[in-house]
Amino acid sequence: MPSSAYSREQIDQFLDYIQLPKEYHHARPSYDLLKALHTYMQAAVPYENLAIHYNPLHAVELNPQHLFQKIVLNKRGRGGYCMENAILYNHVLVGLGFDSYTVGVRTRLRDGGIPKGDFPGWVHIVSIVEVDGVTYHVDIAFGGDCATFPMPLVDGLVHQNIGAQQIRLVRDWIPTQLKRTEESKLWIYEYRNGADKEWNPFYCFTMVEFMPNDWEVINVFASTSPKSWQTKTVITIKFLRRPREDGGGEEIYGKRMLVNDVVKENLGGRTAVIYECKTDEERVAALEKYFDLRLTEEERGAINGWSTALP
Repeated sequence: MPSSAYSREQIDQFLDYIQLPKEYHHARPSYDLLKALHTYMQAAVPYENLAIHYNPLHAVELNPQHLFQKIVLNKRGRGGYCMENAILYNHVLVGLGFDSYTVGVRTRLRDGGIPKGDFPGWVHIVSIVEVDGVTYHVDIAFGGDCATFPMPLVDGLVHQNIGAQQIRLVRDWIPTQLKRTEESKLWIYEYRNGADKEWNPFYCFTMVEFMPNDWEVINVFASTSPKSWQTKTVITIKFLRRPREDGGGEEIYGKRMLVNDVVKENLGGRTAVIYECKTDEERVAALEKYFDLRLTEEERGAINGWSTALP
């Protein structure tokens, strides 16, 4: 079985960092443990692409030890974009004894916040985790529309996500596929913002394992290409956690988002703008105030002259 890049000491440091209750720290792999890890990971580690914008190198590094230093040890509230967070998290899952591997995802582009058009190339990452005979789709790094729990690979099973949003996985072909057999069907992650709304696909994925060298190729496009939305948009998303009303642990109930110069919040209902940044100094201050994320002086200055800089 593949080994984790992280030692047991590092995994314990990670579990402490995300504030996972001690009762889970040495538990055997189970759905309950997987679900708790999902909740605490999403609440503690933001989805953010600041390494592209507030970074002298304007580059994303996927080395697992670099990610551990950046996210866990530096204790500045940093996270990463999808590949950063998911690669770190998958190594933790493997280190805890889970049968887990990563796969590539084709994510549809958005128009006015709504996914539209074809499914482009591989630009996202999820984990496939098998535990107690059940296979789960685990996505902790899809920004504000991420599933807030592991989803079993069951065709058409509907789940309640944050607020009125419902999500499901379906097996089907995508429009551009030429070979259409039962084996060539993909898993498609869909959503609707209410039981009376139409389903709309966010992304699709296969069960084929993607390995570190695959992610390096994808990372170059996602973090440097002018065709990638990541290079044109400064984004930070933090999920909000609270105790469940039924006493059954903790749950994700809302999210806070920075998109370029606007900070928004959704506490399970409608999304509202809570702050607008007019300068880079205000944006850096907003990252600390609303996301508890602190940039170094060198990082703050790295955006000067960059296309996403504010006045």
